[in-house]
Amino acid sequence: MKRAQSLPEDSPEPRISGLWDIHDRLKHIGGRIGSMSGSDGDSFRRAGGGEGNTQGSATAEILKMREEPVTFPPTYMVIKFSRHIHGKALVWLVDKITGKRLDGGAELLVRKQPQGHGEGLILHVSASSIKFLEVAEELEIKKKDSQGLVREFTVSQLEDFLLDGMHVQDLITTADKQYIVRHELENIRALEEDTHVPGYPTLTLYEGQSIVQVCLHWQLLDSIYPLHDLEALEKLGNKWYWALFENQPFEEIRMYFGEAVALYFTFLGFYTTALLVPMVLGILQMLLSSETLAFFCVFNVLWVTLFLEAWKRKCSELAFTWGTIGMTGLDEPRPNYHGTMAIDTITGRYQPQFPKWKTYLRMYAVSFPIVFLCMLGAFFVMLVSFWTEEYLMARRERGVRMGRLLVTLPSIVYTALVYIMNTYYRRLATHLTEWENHRTQSQFDRHRVTKLVLFEFVNNFMSLFYIAFYIRDMDMLRSQLAVMLIILQAINNFQEAMLPLLIKQYGKRLLRLLELDSFFGLLSEDPTGGKGGKEHGYVEGGEPGNTIGGGVLPHILPLSRDDPRIAQATEEGEMENYEGTYDDYLEMFIQFGYVFLFSSVFPIAAFWAVFNNILEVRADAFKLCRVFQRPSARRVKDTGAWQRAFEALGALSIVTNCGLLCMSPQLRGLAPDLTNVEWVLLVVCLEHVLLAVRHVLHEAIPDVPGWVRLALAKIDYQSKQALKHESGKSFWKPTLSTPNRDSNPGLPVICSLVYCESCALDHTATEADLGGGGFSPPPPGYVPVRAQKIGKTKEAVTS
Repeated sequence: MKRAQSLPEDSPEPRISGLWDIHDRLKHIGGRIGSMSGSDGDSFRRAGGGEGNTQGSATAEILKMREEPVTFPPTYMVIKFSRHIHGKALVWLVDKITGKRLDGGAELLVRKQPQGHGEGLILHVSASSIKFLEVAEELEIKKKDSQGLVREFTVSQLEDFLLDGMHVQDLITTADKQYIVRHELENIRALEEDTHVPGYPTLTLYEGQSIVQVCLHWQLLDSIYPLHDLEALEKLGNKWYWALFENQPFEEIRMYFGEAVALYFTFLGFYTTALLVPMVLGILQMLLSSETLAFFCVFNVLWVTLFLEAWKRKCSELAFTWGTIGMTGLDEPRPNYHGTMAIDTITGRYQPQFPKWKTYLRMYAVSFPIVFLCMLGAFFVMLVSFWTEEYLMARRERGVRMGRLLVTLPSIVYTALVYIMNTYYRRLATHLTEWENHRTQSQFDRHRVTKLVLFEFVNNFMSLFYIAFYIRDMDMLRSQLAVMLIILQAINNFQEAMLPLLIKQYGKRLLRLLELDSFFGLLSEDPTGGKGGKEHGYVEGGEPGNTIGGGVLPHILPLSRDDPRIAQATEEGEMENYEGTYDDYLEMFIQFGYVFLFSSVFPIAAFWAVFNNILEVRADAFKLCRVFQRPSARRVKDTGAWQRAFEALGALSIVTNCGLLCMSPQLRGLAPDLTNVEWVLLVVCLEHVLLAVRHVLHEAIPDVPGWVRLALAKIDYQSKQALKHESGKSFWKPTLSTPNRDSNPGLPVICSLVYCESCALDHTATEADLGGGGFSPPPPGYVPVRAQKIGKTKEAVTS
């Protein structure tokens, strides 16, 4: 059944119509060049194909891109199927990946990888150059044009985006291509007739559900991951983690890993640079050994506020340069977003619709009460740990014989419990955020991060608050901060970068040495119910060692056995999956709290933070390039919920430092006549003044720099002028672009119209149709080819 037939009969499908518009424009350009290339060389140059002509070179590239590639293009995504998947489900899913959009497919290119006996199918997924251009326009990816403005890419204005010396293939970056392929895979959605996964009657589907996500959830797919570009990766590594004293190549990072990863490393560099000022002041304080509690309390307010405001401006600059500044809550829905399929009132596309009030009700009535209870539980566990340790220490002081290990046992148990609680709470937070059903990926990430940060705050900072304001032991607080900043961060760096590499190098050797492979194989569970591949209908081809899937997918060509991508896909498939930048931002968030929440007690904390971050940049770069699988590219415009989390810590640092100021005996000695109540009131007044200063700075510093606002205004003005120009065109205004009609009387004449930019696809006018110079419109009752393909009925176009 065609996808168009699953729509309501009385409503058009604007999304499919828009995609056909892109197809038509590309065919229009290619057809024009095809006609030109059939003439002699001089006529081709006169038509704009000569040297130095940007439009001619661009259209010539389109002509080349229309040709079927001789070799399979680079692999942008690898799909590993479960070896127990049902044969019907396998064929159905591969047909969805390669099928036409009108049939609910993704129109991607695939090759199967030769496999050994008993192994699951592995597909290498790519796309044609035409496909990348089509989806880039559909996703409204922004590129810089010849005038230096960053605006939405359109195929019809392709020449405007090709800067001097740029190849058409270079217009879409590697990260963009990977993002496009992943987007097309995840947006293969169930049609009305797709009630369940074939071969699995119990795995029901609802209309609009992401099929790939369902298969990943039920482990019909083992994994989906992109492949590294080894040559580009080597060049990037030489400029990045091997160049110890060079600036980070942020643009190369963005082009290879995408905006999300590039933004994290930009933030890490920006934050480390900003820490140099408090680091120098902390060193001076240590050398001078003078009382600086009040100074650092005021300085932190100014520094934290200015740093966060400057970072917001930096994010706006980067978002404009990268073309992500226009991302909103009305962007493309994320794959797991579900709801009733309907025509979106804003975009006009056929998309899932879910009431916003239901999302808010789930958030505030269910999710946040659960999060609050989890925070109380974590706080109670921390208190029990402290009380137990205090009890044991008190008994030891009274003469009870007790070993040192027994006294520290509560802290050891608490550390283990924190790790376990974090693991399970992360799953809970992900499940709750998924259940809330947020529309876009950025909204999902923001609410998930908010839940996780609240819990992490209790686990990482409440012990410091307990020491500072309950025990009131500043020496103990200072030593605790030193341990967390120096030792724990060193352990984290080793755990992130070096430990996975050591496990990768020596883990398999150790397993072979102990002969535990068979033991772990017996413990592995079959997610499909324990039935073997043949019982599920998955046919293995021939003798052992032959390729799998030869009988099931005969229409899918295999890669050559000597193709280096086969070994690369196998090796990278065994690497650890990089789950995004959450853990990296979390490290910086915790470090930020250690440095500024109690910085007046431990001013030298900024020095250790800078020292750690210098190592962190290289360690994170190394693990991304050498230890983990290549992360999927994600487009972001800012740090999202992390910006609010850092701002909350900045505001809280005012309260904590003023509290420390209130308890300082040196400062209280300056005003011995003040009572405790008067001293507290004085500190509270100071706190409110500092909060007011922070608010004034926040309001006075604009989030978007002036040059970005001017550039956005210029783009908006040009868009309005272009709209006026288009609306003022004549409805029937043909553009004749056929060369050498005298020598080729049957050569098609191409005309472009405001209503239908690709009438060459629907109706071809030749010399005979011109009628002595006048253009003849399509005959009465004519239905364009495009309208026929998507099952619509359009009225005949008349003059």
